Amino acid sequence: MAHTHNHSVDHLNRAFMLGILLNLVFVAVEFGAGLFLDSVALISDAGHNLSDVVSLVLSLLAFRLARLKPTPKYTYGYKKSTVLVSLVNAIILLIAVGAIVIESFYKLKHPEATSGEAISWTAGIGILVNGITAWLLMKNQKHDLNVRGAFLHMVMDTLVSVGVVISGIIIIYTGFTIIDTIISLIIAAIILLSTWRLLKESLFLSLDAVPENIDIKTIEQILTQAPGIEGWHHLHIWAVSTTENAATVHIVISNLLQMEEIKWNLKNELRKKGIQHTTIE
Repeated sequence: MAHTHNHSVDHLNRAFMLGILLNLVFVAVEFGAGLFLDSVALISDAGHNLSDVVSLVLSLLAFRLARLKPTPKYTYGYKKSTVLVSLVNAIILLIAVGAIVIESFYKLKHPEATSGEAISWTAGIGILVNGITAWLLMKNQKHDLNVRGAFLHMVMDTLVSVGVVISGIIIIYTGFTIIDTIISLIIAAIILLSTWRLLKESLFLSLDAVPENIDIKTIEQILTQAPGIEGWHHLHIWAVSTTENAATVHIVISNLLQMEEIKWNLKNELRKKGIQHTTIE
């Protein structure tokens, strides 16, 4: 079991490192092409890809911090950093949206000719780079909000690059260069929509709200129906990290001799529902 866990950790670590390297190279190529061709779609896509590099670096940093041992000052360790990084990633995306919109409106007022062929080829490389990075992160994104944030960046970038390729093809066959700017605004809308859930969930976890993967009604039902428990109160559930949850609850029992057995059974049931750390009084 430990070997499998370590293998998963190593796989995710390598996925982040490879994704960072691939995206750094592509950002340099795409930004240079955007400046040379004066394409706002390429420049905005490169800027968004740069934000993804930052996102991947932050996610990797949080991932490694979460694995450090607790200290007397940080008794839960640094696991909460994964939640903070998810929030930062969402904010970075919102800033990228603002920058794209501003540049797009500027281009609408000052349209310039651009090369459809070069735009399509450059963005086509982006589809490959972002697609590979998303594929590397896909396995771990379902159960980790931090990884999901990085994964969403990559998936959206892949879709964005597809949009840029489409704009290049339209320019080639119609000469309708304003489509470059229109695609940029569509890109901004896609990023905004994809960011909303990440921003909301990250903000809620930062405020110690009940994690979305925990059904509070189910937990309350378990407490109410558990053998030996006459009543309960002061139930609190929060996220320790993007992958671990904690809870505290006060219970009233009829037989003190069964206290340890009741606690063990209750902790086991809550663990099955995604709560790894439970304190019962």
